[in-house]
Order: sequence, then C-alpha cells, then structure tokens
Amino acid sequence: MPPTRFGNFSNTAEMMHLAVEASPNGMVMTDCDGKIVMVNSATEKLFGYSRQELIGRSIEVLIPARFRHHHPDYRQAYISESKSRSMGHGRDLYGLHKSGKEFPVEVGLNPVETEHDGIFVLAAIVDITDRKHAEEMIHLAVEASPNGMVMTNHEGKIMMVNTTTEALFGYQREELLGQSIEVLIPESHRAHHPALRSDFIKHPSTRAMGHGRDLHGQHKNGKEFPVEVGLNPIRTPRGVMVLASVIDITERKSQEEQLKAALKEKDLLLSEIHHRVKNNLQIIDSLLGMQSDMLNNSAAISVLKESQNRVKSMALIHQVLYQSLDFSRTDFSNFIQSLVDNLSVSYALDTSRIVINIDTDPEVLLPIDVSIPLGLILNELCTNVMKYAFIENRCGNIDISLKRQNPGQLLVCISDDGVGIPDDFDIENTQTLGLQLVQLLSEQISAELTIQRKNPTRFSLIVPL
Repeated sequence: MPPTRFGNFSNTAEMMHLAVEASPNGMVMTDCDGKIVMVNSATEKLFGYSRQELIGRSIEVLIPARFRHHHPDYRQAYISESKSRSMGHGRDLYGLHKSGKEFPVEVGLNPVETEHDGIFVLAAIVDITDRKHAEEMIHLAVEASPNGMVMTNHEGKIMMVNTTTEALFGYQREELLGQSIEVLIPESHRAHHPALRSDFIKHPSTRAMGHGRDLHGQHKNGKEFPVEVGLNPIRTPRGVMVLASVIDITERKSQEEQLKAALKEKDLLLSEIHHRVKNNLQIIDSLLGMQSDMLNNSAAISVLKESQNRVKSMALIHQVLYQSLDFSRTDFSNFIQSLVDNLSVSYALDTSRIVINIDTDPEVLLPIDVSIPLGLILNELCTNVMKYAFIENRCGNIDISLKRQNPGQLLVCISDDGVGIPDDFDIENTQTLGLQLVQLLSEQISAELTIQRKNPTRFSLIVPL
C-alpha cells in the first residue's frame, strides 16, 4: 500500500485527520455526552458499520447490552478525571459488532480539550481476539498439565494454580490464590524459603529447584510428600512472575528405595559368594599342601605346588572382588602385586639377586570372566620365570607391565633378562602344562599372544576389553 502523501504540512488539522485515518487501530472520538463525532476506517472494519451509521449515535451502540447500563456512569467519571489511561482497569472488555457478535478489545482513552466545545474523548480500540485465543490455549495447556503448575508474583503470592495442584495439595484454588507460596512448603523449611525466593527473583533462570537436595511439599492435611520442582521466570508488565512445575515423586522414591534394597541384597549375596569361593579355594590349597607334605617324590611335589599356586591365583581374584565395591569388575593392578608376592614366597625367590619391577596403570578394572583366565596366565608365566630364567645363581630383572592401549585394548607384558628360551624348544607344540594353559586361556579371552625368546625373553598379550 503506497504511503499517504500530505499536500500541505502547515495544515495541522489535515495532518491529524490523516494520522487518525491511517491508524491500524480503531479510533473513535465522542463528545462529552457520549455521542460519536468521528471514526476512522479501522473502526468501520472492526465493528461492521459505515461511519455514516455511527456519527451522531451514542458510543453505547458499540458496547454489549450487558455492559451498557453502567457505561454512562463510567463515561461521566472519566470526563471528570480527564487523563489518558487504559479503559477497564483490569476488567475484560468487549466490543459489539453490527452482526451482534461480541469480541474482546483493549481500549486506551485520551481526553481532547477544545476552546469552545468542551472535552472530547478519543478512544483507541484494538481487537485482541487472537491474543485472547492464545491466552486461552496457554490456560488450557496449563490446566491440562499432569504436573502441578503454580504461578507466584515477586512477593511470593500465588496468582494461579491448576487442577493438578489442587489434587496434589488438597486445597481448592480459591483457598490458594493470594496466599504465600510458603503455605505449600513444610514448616521446617519455611523460614529459609523467602530468602531463596528473593535470590531467584534477583537472578532468574530456568532451572530445577533444590540443586540436588530432597524437596518436599505439604498437603492441606499436614502430610509431607517428596516433590520435584522446576522453576521458570516469566517477565510481565507487572514484574517477574515465577511459574513452578511440581511433580509428586512419592512412587518414584518408593521404587528407588526398593531398588536400593534389592541392590544391597544382591551385593551382600555376591560378597558372600566370593567369600565362600575364596574360602573353598583356600581349603583346596591346604589339602594340596598337606598332600605334598606326605610325598617324597620331588616331581610330584613340584606338580602339587604348581597346582596350589593356580588355586591361590583364583582365590586372590575372589579376595579382591570380596573387598571391592563393584563385584562385576576386578582391580587387576592390585591383583598383580598380590600374585607376585605369593609366588615369590612360594618359590623362595632370592630378592638380592632378582628384582621384580611392576608397572601398571591405576585402576585397571576387568570383568571377572577376563580376570580369572588372565590371572592364571600371569601365574603360569611368572612361575616359569622364577623357576627357569635365573638358574646357576644368575642375577637379573623381571618386568611386569599392564597398560591401556588403543581404546578397548589392554597390553600385558612379562619379560626377563634371564637365560631365555632355547632355540630347540618348540613353543607351539610344547607338552608342558603351563605353556599349554597360557595358549588355551589366551584363546579363551581372545587375546593376541606374541613371544620373544631372549634378550629379553618377553610374553606379550593384547587383551580386548
């Protein structure tokens, strides 16, 4: 639409007329008796009348019949007051279309004083049907919310609640409107709440209330119940309002307590299982020890001692699990030290000649189905080193490392600078039980085993996690 062009800017009356005519709002001017003396095009569209039908008629023709009786009194009171303000003072206002249909409006009043004809009133009228519809949709959404919705002003006075809030707290909304929000808070927390509320008003942001603390609401009957509260600041012409979303989490808390009790019972059961397995393995260890004491055959005694060490290795893993807070995973770095200490005593390792160096990443947690096979592998490899690497009083070092590799991989290495593995020893087809176990257990945990025979002798496993 092309802009309105003024022929003569010095003609103030013409300029005012064109400005009123071009206004997107309805503009209606009445005299002191309430007679319409001027309307613009927007008014014609708004009410469905032509301006010829309105000029000279009472302004009440544009007001629904149920409001007309009191309107002349309001009009006269405004003429006496004679100052610019919005009409209605918070009441819902409606206009009446020529067709008889009512529609919500917002009206601004401005007195216009003249030298000879007294005071006229210029009313700016806005159709707020779309706004009212949007407000109604918001109201319906809040009312239909499954959560309790409570709106308070900056003083903590309750301005709005929904049906769910009534059901949650046992009050009718008429009992809550205008009351302090503290009426819904347990007495033990009321003293501190105003300060927390004031702080939120000073630093408003959408967030959960309580910051990890357990929150409770108080029912009308005095009973407390656990709640979860979300806070949303809403800026309005009347200041910052706070919309609180309240959820009764009584059932959730009950389920959490049941789950905690079940988990505690499960942990106790697992702890008892690992304790009993460890004790049973120690009994087997003792039986093997007693059996070896009754033998004179050195070869048989050696076999029983190796079997004892394998049993002790498994018992150590269950001991670590028994002492752990997580029964599904073993801290393998702690296990290695215990295993080495046990084998050193078992084989009377001369620590003045042979130094054991252990280098592990902290807290290498492995599932039990990997821990036991890997523990047995380390037991066999460490046993072989202690028995065969440093014969004839040789001196040297045993290095054990446990390192995380690429994501999802663990590198386990055992190396020594002893005599090494003879070139004529067939590792792949060995008849020794220890190395057979190492190969079988490596396959069981899908570990990649590589062997370096000497300088230094090294067994390396890449274990997928």
